[in-house]
Amino acid sequence: MRNARLSHMAPRVATRFLLVWLLFVAAIYGMAQSDPPPISTGVVNGAVIVVDASGTSYVPGANVVLAGPTELHTQTDAEGKFKIAQVPPGTYSVTAAFPSLEAKPITVLVESGKTIDISLELSPAAVKSTVNVSATEEPIQTSSTTSTITSNTVTNAPNQNDRTDNLLPLVPGVVRGPDGRINMKGARNTQSGALVNSANVTDPATGSPGLDVPIDVVSSVQVISNPYDPQYGKLTGAVSTIDTKTSSFDKFHFSVQNIAPRMRVRGGSVLGIGGATPRMTVSGPIIKDRVAFTQSIEYRYIRTPVNSLPPTERDTTFEGVNSYSQLDLNLTTKQTATVSLSLYPQKLKDIGLNTFTPQTSTPDYHQRGYQLYGQHRYVTGESSLLTSQLSYKTFDADVNSHGSGLYRLEVETTEGAFFNQQTRRSSRFDWQELYQFTPVRFAGRHQFRTGLSYAHSDYDGKQSFLPVEIDNTSGTPIERISFGDSRWAHIHQHETSWFAADQWMPLSRLTFDLGLRFDGDTVTSSVHAAPRAGAQLALTADGKTMLKGGAGMFYDRVPLMIAGFGSLPDRTVSQLDSAGAVIDSTRYITHVTGNLENPRSTAWNVALSRQVLQQLVVEVGYEDRVTSHDFVVSPALLSGVNTIDLSNGAGQTYREFKVVGRYGFHGQVLNASYVRSRAFGNLNDFFQFFGNVPKPVIQPQADGRLSFDAPNRFLTWGEFKVPKKVTLMPVWDIHTGFPYSVQNEYREYVGPRNSRRFPEFSSFDIQALRPFSLHVGDRHLKLRAGISIFNVFGHFNPREVQTIQASSRFGEFFNDAWREYRGKLVFEF
Repeated sequence: MRNARLSHMAPRVATRFLLVWLLFVAAIYGMAQSDPPPISTGVVNGAVIVVDASGTSYVPGANVVLAGPTELHTQTDAEGKFKIAQVPPGTYSVTAAFPSLEAKPITVLVESGKTIDISLELSPAAVKSTVNVSATEEPIQTSSTTSTITSNTVTNAPNQNDRTDNLLPLVPGVVRGPDGRINMKGARNTQSGALVNSANVTDPATGSPGLDVPIDVVSSVQVISNPYDPQYGKLTGAVSTIDTKTSSFDKFHFSVQNIAPRMRVRGGSVLGIGGATPRMTVSGPIIKDRVAFTQSIEYRYIRTPVNSLPPTERDTTFEGVNSYSQLDLNLTTKQTATVSLSLYPQKLKDIGLNTFTPQTSTPDYHQRGYQLYGQHRYVTGESSLLTSQLSYKTFDADVNSHGSGLYRLEVETTEGAFFNQQTRRSSRFDWQELYQFTPVRFAGRHQFRTGLSYAHSDYDGKQSFLPVEIDNTSGTPIERISFGDSRWAHIHQHETSWFAADQWMPLSRLTFDLGLRFDGDTVTSSVHAAPRAGAQLALTADGKTMLKGGAGMFYDRVPLMIAGFGSLPDRTVSQLDSAGAVIDSTRYITHVTGNLENPRSTAWNVALSRQVLQQLVVEVGYEDRVTSHDFVVSPALLSGVNTIDLSNGAGQTYREFKVVGRYGFHGQVLNASYVRSRAFGNLNDFFQFFGNVPKPVIQPQADGRLSFDAPNRFLTWGEFKVPKKVTLMPVWDIHTGFPYSVQNEYREYVGPRNSRRFPEFSSFDIQALRPFSLHVGDRHLKLRAGISIFNVFGHFNPREVQTIQASSRFGEFFNDAWREYRGKLVFEF
């Protein structure tokens, strides 16, 4: 009945939001038409260079800012060159910056219909004493640890399935865990923030990232560890931010790639399609200099093998469509706006497939959703900016079993149909206002910012559970888990936030970041104050040696599935004799201890960076984070009643020491880092028992190294220009193997938790890419062709291990990540 009502409501809701979308676009279009477009504009061309004893080299990926009657931003391309078109006539200041390097501003006069060519020379950066305001500028992170992946790296990095999140492990301290999820700076996937163009894109039900835009529209990706800027909230870990490219206002650009499918090869024979990921992107003007659009759409069909299973029964199949539409508008010389619509339906067949769980015992995952987004930016003064932002996101998901029969956990394999089915319907509306004030001077220079936000989230969800049987080594049942009736959970949440920040520069070489954030929500019925402070000090007058650090408090969101824990069914665990008869049984009542609280973390860091040579920057840093009041699920005995208990009784700690270096030479870039870390905490995370692929057995809570803990990690990658115009980007990632626990036949843990480890992980990946030009009639066609190789050296990187002591294969590793090849062909018009 409920599903029928939802299916009837869906078309009406979609129609209403389509009308809202069209009205919004029409209103913006009318505003754009209200002012006549500029008669003509100019163009600024240039290059960013470094001059040293070895000569002149060009700098790719440098940020270029043109400030004057309006402000425009761009980045240098792979050749170290840039072009800024549609520049209104007037006098401008042009500058460029690269980590620990900056160029002295150059003043230029832009005239209608004319092109100016300039060259910007980088030199060691001093501490900045001014802040330029732009319609797209993010707050300056002087004391937080921020790592940026530029558009050049997005294009050139080996990327197995061309997903943005695959690039995040290029950042020190970010790893892809054994479950395939990204874990940033020692935090679980559900504890970190995820933003696209400053909008929250996490799934309201789980807290995990819930949107991935096509990689062609990505301008840059950032990971901010310990974001002391109080603008960032609802997290206890790091935050990833994706910025999309501004649509092309000067001419149309069109690209098509990955048009050829990959074959599925098994035992030397071709058995159908292994993958197909065609992608098309177009960008261009609608109204000259006023309105431009971008449309990118990709189709994904990907089979991911579990290499230790039989050749025709080893694939998890992903199928999805990812569509991103964006309008960019220059409303007046002081106002700009961006509107976007994202669609991301997808199906994942045989999710959770592994060596010990065949296809017949896995579920299928089906996801649907869209995000409607709008941002308006108004430069209210010479250095003040008002940013208004709205977004609406839906995220629906279903988990369904296939096959039939009782779900049986055997020592070497699994049989029967998966025991869990889920229906989830969730949505979130966000409204945010940010204001950056004109800098003021008293006891130094102050740059104040303030902001407020409101969010409303809804969740309707239901989980159903079927009986589970556990067998011993001889195949005899020894335990049965049965479940009560499931119920719908209906959760509504209102969240409000307010923050104030001051970037204070009392001295030319010293900057403080001071901030305070307040968060409140109706699920926990609480309001929290989160103070934060950071500092950056130039230890030398030339700005080559910088000391930075900070400390702050952070409060996390409460995923709505956790808030709906009380609707989950009770369970009964029965012990069986050799004939399958019940000899003992215990009923567990689903229970929430006390009132739910927001998890909290306190963090601090310190880092010292030094420009050792003209093109070499080295940084040494340490950070520490302690998380408390985290959610934990565990069996408990409360007042004589056995319960499956949810409480805020868990905690985590993360410590990291790192050494990072970046060296640029003649347009080449080399990055290297070593991270020594420790991620420790409670191992009974809610989402391993009630997430997309839940586990039926819940053992008592225990602490240990977290499943993605990698104490030692060495990472190096670079971008190199070699003869024949080929760009090479190698990535070498080496880290300690992830930990795992030993179990007995009952799936009870034996000995200390996560005391054993997988073998050392080592993967050397590389992509080679070369541009080509073709003349087709009167058209000039650009192509980029190349190849990516993953795990070039074929290192043994298993992803699974037999953890049950009674097994004859106990301690053996399976599902090695073999060497893989990917071709790349991009057509650009």
